[in-house]
Amino acid sequence: MSIVQTHNLTKKFGKFTALDQVNLHVDEGEVYGFIGPNGSGKSTMIRLLLGMIKATKGEATIFGMDAWKDAVDIHKRIAYVPGDVNLWPNLTGGEVIDLFMKLRGAGNKNRREEMIEKFKLDPSKKCRNYSKGNRQKVALVAAFASDADLYILDEPTSGLDPLMERVFQECVLDAKKDGKSILLSSHILSEVEKLCDRVGIISEGKMIETGTLSELRHLTRTNLLVETKLKVIGLQELRGISSIKETGQVLSFQVDAEELDMVIKYVSQFGIVRLESAPPTLEDLFISHYEVKPNVKTVI
Repeated sequence: MSIVQTHNLTKKFGKFTALDQVNLHVDEGEVYGFIGPNGSGKSTMIRLLLGMIKATKGEATIFGMDAWKDAVDIHKRIAYVPGDVNLWPNLTGGEVIDLFMKLRGAGNKNRREEMIEKFKLDPSKKCRNYSKGNRQKVALVAAFASDADLYILDEPTSGLDPLMERVFQECVLDAKKDGKSILLSSHILSEVEKLCDRVGIISEGKMIETGTLSELRHLTRTNLLVETKLKVIGLQELRGISSIKETGQVLSFQVDAEELDMVIKYVSQFGIVRLESAPPTLEDLFISHYEVKPNVKTVI
């Protein structure tokens, strides 16, 4: 069952197209990674889903309801964490958490205390005295203390240290175990790899790839390290080879997936002593899509 669904979602600002016929769906109990460089349209998409702006064309539904017309009812069942949290400076962190929980009309006090402890937050401090990381903690505590059905997380770990990032990841996986759905927009690719069931890549307002991590790895190369008895010659002349580095009898290079079998057979004639293969990371995939291009437009 799809919790979030968009169909040909388009948003124009004047003559400029920020989102161009975007189709996306997030299923129940799924962690969906929504990635793209700055200016790709991620924030515009999230603003549309939250009912903050209205689509020019197409439709967006959450829980089967229209994201624009039914925003009030939808917000009763979602928790949202932005990448840059602004809080009331004269309230304490604890007061802000309580306010957010009351606005949603539901919350678990025991869960609240558990989250405060997990994120090592001092709720007695005034928000004006919080660092960026602590402001993020306030929003995360409020989100995970609520009984939301959908979490929309836009760069949620911005400003957190690595230990707190790990706590965040545990919270996401716990929510998933409880059958909750998560839309995670992140530029931290290791985070996406650890958490997400499926990934959607957006570029210049268009969705260019969607699938599981294993399905998307066909877009990248495999990293190989080979040590041979004899010096390998002619490798650079083979198809699909790049980034060759040579240290004595040890070679490291990248190879396109469709040429992997041919390359291994070629190298084996020189007597393989050691062979290490590393699967491509999501970062490799990301970079393959976002090599610098001239005249790239900025998306609002």
